[in-house]
Amino acid sequence: MAAPRAPDPAARPYRIAVLASGRGSNLQALIDAAASQALPATLVGVFSDRADALALERARGAGIPALALDPGAFPSRAAFDLELFAQIDAAAPDLVVCAGYMRLLGAAPVEARAGRLVNIHPSLLPAFKGLRTHRRALEAGAREHGASIHFVTADLDGGPVVSQARVPVLAGDDAATLGTRVLAREHPLLVETVRLLAAGRVVLHERRIHLDGRALAAPLQLASNNRFA
Repeated sequence: MAAPRAPDPAARPYRIAVLASGRGSNLQALIDAAASQALPATLVGVFSDRADALALERARGAGIPALALDPGAFPSRAAFDLELFAQIDAAAPDLVVCAGYMRLLGAAPVEARAGRLVNIHPSLLPAFKGLRTHRRALEAGAREHGASIHFVTADLDGGPVVSQARVPVLAGDDAATLGTRVLAREHPLLVETVRLLAAGRVVLHERRIHLDGRALAAPLQLASNNRFA
């Protein structure tokens, strides 16, 4: 994988690989943005740990190479990760986006790709790391919930947070209604964040997020117009 780079009109398009385990709605947001040129990038591959993931069908429907590997066919997580990232690296991405990828990645492949691997997580990190975030937010009495995009590290949902989108928790919400409202904000959050990464405007340096060469004191916040405030 190439290092983060500034845009160059003469260079090849910015290349994105996606890891997904499920329905792939965030993947679809990237596909649509790239097709409309709202995102100046090319999706070069979609990779999954589940052969039945709808994300793979979305990729193939858009003419994007798609591959599933069965974790059960490998003797260890390390062996699976080694083959997975060999396949990813063959596509020569500049960035790997984990978009609903439900399998933990080992420290070795993550550390080898520091600053080039991001994940979208359905909570306002550092709150509610891990699974069942919407239910946990409700159980905790949170008044605000949302989604975060962070650089991936070996710590579960623990890497530096690039950006967030917030939604209010409403009276009468259950996990399904809250999750639906969060998902609607995940899509523009992902597209806008990847757009900044593709432009070379956002980079990870010494475990801090930098925008246009300046360290951020807090994650970028997505406004109602789907731009960062």
